[in-house]
Amino acid sequence: MRVIIQRVTSSSVSVDGEIIGKIGRGLNLLVGISLNDTDAELDWMCRKCLELRLFPEDADDSNKWSKSVKDINGEILVVSQFTLYGDCRKGRRPSFSSSAPPAIAEQLYDRFVTKLRQSGLRVETGKFGAMMEVQIANDGPVTLWLEKENTSESSLG
Repeated sequence: MRVIIQRVTSSSVSVDGEIIGKIGRGLNLLVGISLNDTDAELDWMCRKCLELRLFPEDADDSNKWSKSVKDINGEILVVSQFTLYGDCRKGRRPSFSSSAPPAIAEQLYDRFVTKLRQSGLRVETGKFGAMMEVQIANDGPVTLWLEKENTSESSLG
């Protein structure tokens, strides 16, 4: 599982020109699901996204990150992005063979969103599989790549 996590002052996602998800201060999560992801990867990633200290204690000390999105009662926008598993090492066209098939990926994505919502924070989403326009007001900018690979023999959660 791969997540691009961005600290934002605001973010929104639109489909066909209509805003379907919008948040204020918090995190924008671009989420890619791999062929081998299970609930173990979802649990780890959810915990990491909710508990990473990416926010300053106060505006006067923006270099010291001591608060998580939970600590600041922030908001989260989750957008599915299978292209995070695009492999561009060969040729001129990305291969997406490591991405989970849409039916499996959507189930895992939905479970990930459900787990995030259990935190009590406001969690908005895009529309799985749709062509989306994402507006991100990156705060800092702060952008991190999180990855959790399944190391067991089982796959397709």
